Amino acid sequence: MLSQRSRYALKALVRLARAADGEPVQIASLAESEEIPRKFLEIILVELKRQNLVQSLRGKRGGYRLARPPEDITFGEVIRLTDGPLALVPCVSRTAYRRCEDCKDETACAINRVMAVVRDETARILDATTLADVIGGDSAAFDEVLRPADATRPGAAAAALALGSHPAE
Repeated sequence: MLSQRSRYALKALVRLARAADGEPVQIASLAESEEIPRKFLEIILVELKRQNLVQSLRGKRGGYRLARPPEDITFGEVIRLTDGPLALVPCVSRTAYRRCEDCKDETACAINRVMAVVRDETARILDATTLADVIGGDSAAFDEVLRPADATRPGAAAAALALGSHPAE
């Protein structure tokens, strides 16, 4: 499940991506418009700044703005920075692999196989979805990213096999 921290980070970044010509947005305005508790938002923005996703500007016209163009910031990157790995179980994580304690044979584990497909499809969608996509970029390309897997895609065949059925040929 997506944490509140990730949700707030994404909401804040989308709002900053919508700012005209990269104009800085004051934290009070950002917190109010996105209904994010200010103190929590401050903590999130400090972390996003440390990860080079936002810049802070001091002064009367200061605030926060994106450090990179919106087309260069993906949902996958933000979620990994705020929540950690995308995998639902540690035995399929690419960055935080850990063998499940109750698994006797990982190679024969149906849960492992299904969760690997879920991880891959989740990563495919989140890593292909940028801030620019969600603020009104190319809707046709965005729709294609969100298109569900079908039997012609490798992930769908793996999912079908993991579940014990046969993919359409």
